[in-house]
Amino acid sequence: MASAASTREGKLPFVVWVLAAGTFLMGTTEFVIAGLLPQIADDLGTSVSHAGLLITAFAIGMIVGGPAMALATLRLPRRLTLVAALTVFALGHVVAALSSSFTVILAARVITALATGAFWAVGFVIVTAAAGPARATRAVGVMMGGLTLANVVGVPIGSFVGQYTGWRGPFWALAVLAALAAVFVGRFIPRTEQRADVSVRAEVRALRQGRLLLALAAAVLIMGGVLATYTYITPLLTDRAGIPPGAVPLVLIVFGLGALGGTALGGRLGDRHPMTTTLTAAAVTALALLLLIPLSTGPVTAVALVFLMALAGFTVNPVVTALAVRFAGDAPTLTSALTTSAYNTGIAAGSALAGTALDSSLGLTGPALVGALSATLTLVPLTALALTGTRRRARIVAQCSAPAPVPDNATTPVPSRH
Repeated sequence: MASAASTREGKLPFVVWVLAAGTFLMGTTEFVIAGLLPQIADDLGTSVSHAGLLITAFAIGMIVGGPAMALATLRLPRRLTLVAALTVFALGHVVAALSSSFTVILAARVITALATGAFWAVGFVIVTAAAGPARATRAVGVMMGGLTLANVVGVPIGSFVGQYTGWRGPFWALAVLAALAAVFVGRFIPRTEQRADVSVRAEVRALRQGRLLLALAAAVLIMGGVLATYTYITPLLTDRAGIPPGAVPLVLIVFGLGALGGTALGGRLGDRHPMTTTLTAAAVTALALLLLIPLSTGPVTAVALVFLMALAGFTVNPVVTALAVRFAGDAPTLTSALTTSAYNTGIAAGSALAGTALDSSLGLTGPALVGALSATLTLVPLTALALTGTRRRARIVAQCSAPAPVPDNATTPVPSRH
């Protein structure tokens, strides 16, 4: 098989890059609306805060709808699920672009989020299977790289286009690109029928594993830490670091580049040293956020710490995602969806707590303190995972007459007893 051969040679299968492109589109639609809110509010005759419900609706659709859609499409062929998700995604943008009703647009955002959740859940399963165990984390990192690249390229371009075409322009562009992606996925994703023995019960049963729950907890906490600070980074940069408002988008691009680099770094290192990588990255993230409190008064140190926060924080993501899918064994689809929900839960909870801290006596440094605490707490489930892996390796050594070196991997299989 060509894909298997290319994987052995160190190259990822082409399907991984195809799905990364689809993730880029869906990441763009999730975040681009933040830059279009004033235009949407003005066009629909509502307030900016009320228009912000379009962001909340998408997050809720991802948190709740991702697992629901994963179960609903469980018995469908995976290629059909991906094509259907992209088609619904495109139609949702068409409906939103044509409508002048806030309620209709809100509903379209929820439907779009459901399609996004289904795409990511199935996509993560496909790329891990296509890449094989030795490169599963790297494949997940590439697919998640589409999401972080959306922050660096897709969101700024979408916001820029919206200034000239109105907010409906980016929606039309995303609809067309998603339709083309559906054709592309239908052409290049291998035709593999879903197993007949797959069941909802098996998927739910996989959630009983303690290691899986620890990986999901780490996903919630690390994203809560990074995004708690990022959500309110603008007032910190302008009012505390003294950076001109016009230069803030450049700092946000620096954050995006850090996130992109972290995703790639985690994908590269996570296959061989998952626990060392995640523990180190989480600790560095907590330190960067903590240092941001006293050192954010200078523009250079503030920008450097924003980059480090993104680089270290996003290094954790592909590793815990790949671990969660691997822990699920033969029932990975629901787990993949729940991992995506975990990230969105962290974003929603972290942002809410950071907003409360911002309004407290902590002021501008409140969100960074919330982020530092959340990133520090990430070390708890990660340490538990590392200890679990150590105990499993100890059992392997006890059972083998000639023990061999075991890589730093919390997912090392335990051989059967003879």
